[in-house]
Amino acid sequence: MMTLPSLKPTTLIPNQKFNHLASDEEVDRTARSLEVNGFHTVILDTGEQARDFVWKLIPPDAEVYDPPSQTLQQIGLLARFESQTSFRRLRLRLLDLDRKTQSREIRRLISSPDVVIGSVHAITQQGEVMLASASGSQLVSAAFGAGTVVWVVGTQKIVPTLDEGFRRIREYSYPLEDERAKNIYGQPSAINKILILNGEHPGRITIVLVKQNLGF
Repeated sequence: MMTLPSLKPTTLIPNQKFNHLASDEEVDRTARSLEVNGFHTVILDTGEQARDFVWKLIPPDAEVYDPPSQTLQQIGLLARFESQTSFRRLRLRLLDLDRKTQSREIRRLISSPDVVIGSVHAITQQGEVMLASASGSQLVSAAFGAGTVVWVVGTQKIVPTLDEGFRRIREYSYPLEDERAKNIYGQPSAINKILILNGEHPGRITIVLVKQNLGF
């Protein structure tokens, strides 16, 4: 049985070791591993290229869920979402629902959109994908519920192994997300749940690796 490392944060100062772009060789190796594991993978140079590429993947009239993502904000995709009329953005519907009286409807919408677009916290050079969450709300659709998954990932998130992926989540992603949660929601974040995808049926998940520092 695999022994998982402790996920309890040891510092609130981000470890900058995990904030450096991977080399071209590491990016290519990771992309090949992802493809072998069933993740369609595209390598792009800029966030602008990623924004335009992802936009073309969204079918007309699809239900689209975009969990909170610094990456999507950085590449300008969220700004483009604000003015679109070609698909149904679930985030807007969720804002109109009451969390206490309509929690079942909220869970249903989040769990099974046509398309979910976001990012992840780490990808290993063996082609394993890691996504952490406090509530788990963005994990269900990624694991199974969404018909199509698109992840935009800055190549600073590439790590050699799962162990280093856990470290990246604990030592880099968490401190930054904790600060964001306190500023926006007035409460700390937590590493309560981690999804690890070792493989996928080809065609369901597309990963866009961008050679820029994007997101946490």
